[in-house]
Amino acid sequence: MDGASYLTVVGYLLLMIGLGLLASRRASRSSDDYYLGGRSLGAVVAALSASASSSSAWSLLGVSGAAYTLGGSAAWILPGCVGGFVLNWFVVAPRLRVRAARQGAVTLTDVLVTDDAGVRHRGLAAACAVLVLFALGVYVAAQFQGAGGAFAHAFGVDRTAAIVLGAAVVVAYTALGGFLAASWTDAVQALVMVAAALVLPALAVAGAGGLGRVFAAVEPFGGGPGGVALAMLGIGLGYPGQPHVVNRFMAARDRRAIAVGRWLSLAWAVVLYAGMLLLGWAMRSGTEETGLAEDVLFAAARTYLSPAVAGIVIAAVLSAVMSTVDSQLLVAGSAASHDLAGGRTDDRGAARGRVAVALVASLGLVLALFVDATIFDRVLFAWDALGAAFGPPLVWILWKGHPGHRAVAAAVVGGAGTAMAASFAGVGGAVGRLAPYVASLACLLAVVRRGRTLR
Repeated sequence: MDGASYLTVVGYLLLMIGLGLLASRRASRSSDDYYLGGRSLGAVVAALSASASSSSAWSLLGVSGAAYTLGGSAAWILPGCVGGFVLNWFVVAPRLRVRAARQGAVTLTDVLVTDDAGVRHRGLAAACAVLVLFALGVYVAAQFQGAGGAFAHAFGVDRTAAIVLGAAVVVAYTALGGFLAASWTDAVQALVMVAAALVLPALAVAGAGGLGRVFAAVEPFGGGPGGVALAMLGIGLGYPGQPHVVNRFMAARDRRAIAVGRWLSLAWAVVLYAGMLLLGWAMRSGTEETGLAEDVLFAAARTYLSPAVAGIVIAAVLSAVMSTVDSQLLVAGSAASHDLAGGRTDDRGAARGRVAVALVASLGLVLALFVDATIFDRVLFAWDALGAAFGPPLVWILWKGHPGHRAVAAAVVGGAGTAMAASFAGVGGAVGRLAPYVASLACLLAVVRRGRTLR
């Protein structure tokens, strides 16, 4: 890429670092400040930061690649993901904000392990924290892959070197610290992502000869719509269990922030996912390149954009990566320094958090470099492990009250265990996607009913 592209990407990175420095001045006064931004997020920042945090490199590279590979069947990603946004913003967000504020909860784990009487189960909190650290390590690997791809295309370096470079930049940026810094930068990154989802698909569709030609070419390479439909719709079930997403609801300033933010977030999701699907389909029907898969976005940028504007597309991918990684590493830090420490924040908490950030980043880097898997596969594994473990018990707690520590533990073990077993056994499709959530809910119900019978 030429000098204009370099300047665009470097300028964008400097802007993010500058925003992080500015926001970090308001962090670290208390645990509420550092982990939840003093519960002060307004509607716009809450909506955009939650959206960007839940929509990682997978949302740009994975979705466009899935559309390119699967054809028409990939359309089910749209209702699956948008349905997850609806579930989070309408079912989870309002009640979670109130419960977290009432309990003084700092993390999602706090909400899960503290019953209605205010009793906190330390063993369960530790187990949840270990799961968070492991799953986010896998998730972060996918983000480093995305960052590596962006740097490789931007600077023409070897992909391995690019992954290391991307990881170094993201970890350095995260070290600026604080939830508020992550939220502010995530909001800007969400705008960059949605701009790319508006402009690039429009150019690709025009280059392919219009929507008619694009849609006419979609179905022949679709295949297996039934199973794919159920699998993609199952993605939406994981949204309530993502700790790096729902903490935005815990940090919302008031009811109005949730009420207004939900509509902003839904509009953002529709534009982003529909745009990436269109891009994948248009590139399949409008280009002679083959085997693009998760490089579809970069191929479209090379084909339709000038070097300077192509740099903005690279920045969009970096936005998707950084907006998720900074949130995930912050959650990893809170899991180590708060959840594993019995829910307290002491003078050593920040040090434990920094060590946790380094360990999770290192795990993600090793997985990205040495374990062969696509961004799509990595994200779905981590997504299902967290979503199935935490989502069903969280929804139960918010709508029916805390079911007891044993019931929550059963749901966490059943959901995460089934997700891991399905992944290691190579069980994919609808069964692999839905089974962890069914197992989690079944385990929770079994313990709840057993408790009622004993009484």
